[in-house]
Amino acid sequence: MKVALLTREYPPYVYGGAGVHVEFLARELRSLTDLQVHCWAGADGGDGGDAPGVTRHAAASELEGANEALRSLSVDLTMAAALAGRDLVHSHTWYANLAGHLAKLLYGVPHVLTAHSLEPLRPWKAEQLGGGYALSSWAERTAVEAADGVIAVSHGMRADILRSYPALDPARVHVVHNGIDTRLYRPDASTGALTAHGVDPGRPYALFVGRITRQKGVPHLLRAARRIDPRLQIVLCAGAPDTPAIDREFRELVEELRAVRGGVVWIPQMLPRPEVVQLLTHAAVFVCPSVYEPLGIVNLEAMACGTPVVASAVGGIPEVVEDGVTGLLVPYEEKDPEGFEAGLAAAVDALTGDPAAAARMGAAGRERAVAEFGWDAVARRTVGVYEEICNSQVR
Repeated sequence: MKVALLTREYPPYVYGGAGVHVEFLARELRSLTDLQVHCWAGADGGDGGDAPGVTRHAAASELEGANEALRSLSVDLTMAAALAGRDLVHSHTWYANLAGHLAKLLYGVPHVLTAHSLEPLRPWKAEQLGGGYALSSWAERTAVEAADGVIAVSHGMRADILRSYPALDPARVHVVHNGIDTRLYRPDASTGALTAHGVDPGRPYALFVGRITRQKGVPHLLRAARRIDPRLQIVLCAGAPDTPAIDREFRELVEELRAVRGGVVWIPQMLPRPEVVQLLTHAAVFVCPSVYEPLGIVNLEAMACGTPVVASAVGGIPEVVEDGVTGLLVPYEEKDPEGFEAGLAAAVDALTGDPAAAARMGAAGRERAVAEFGWDAVARRTVGVYEEICNSQVR
């Protein structure tokens, strides 16, 4: 089957979970399909040193300085123009969904869409995109409602899709969980990355890894940290803020926290994977305070490194983090942020205060990641969706 994978993020330009998903899915699909990857060029226009089969697209030069959503749609046009001869197109995130929809119309081929998040459930994106949020929402809705198949990365995400887009036939929505490469994400005894970034290897720490965005809920963690045992370091591997306003809020909260406790380490850059693996391995607990999370690949990454997780019980997270077995889940209610923050602090203190239980949960997390979330299985399930859709259209 001649498949085109359409995505904004592709190595080395990966900054979020959707990019990680596409990176590893593409790796496995190459042995199962005739695969082409169509992705965005780097910010500098670079091609990332790509191998054959990868084509990068840049926004129209005439739109330099225009709204980012409008520039994104221009990339969709160039992607769609390059997809002749493919049997099926598979798009990821709203940045590429419209390209998949246009290819479906232009070439008469099936369009499969993987939903990593949903614009109706991310109203804070209006801060980043302004009026472009209406464009991104329109692009996503148009593509989702017309897609031949929609892949949800969790059962929680499937429910969100059907609530957000009630016109969509439920039979078209398939669940294929995200995956993890447990050969790359595995415990690493080295500590060079810790010392290089100012983390004391001899002192336990709670770790956050993620973008500075409303979705990831890091302000909740920063406020919760005021209640966490002061013997614990708070390590924030956090970068790529969505907006200058969110960046300012984050910096202010970090400074407020440093004023009342020591051991607060902020690593503002997105680190290479081997360094992230070291940070994950040696954390006493990994904390995921997301207020919205279709699945949360980063929780799988922590589990694969043998680290127990404290996470919000939202979206698809409970399908990854088994409460009381691989970590602790904390209920989240938008109307009660203080209750959520108190719950995060209590869960972190409970785990770090019982090293034996934390070790058991870390080992169980590694075992679960290996047994249930391998990328080879994810790719086979994905190809199964392709085949089901193509066969149904032939009939």
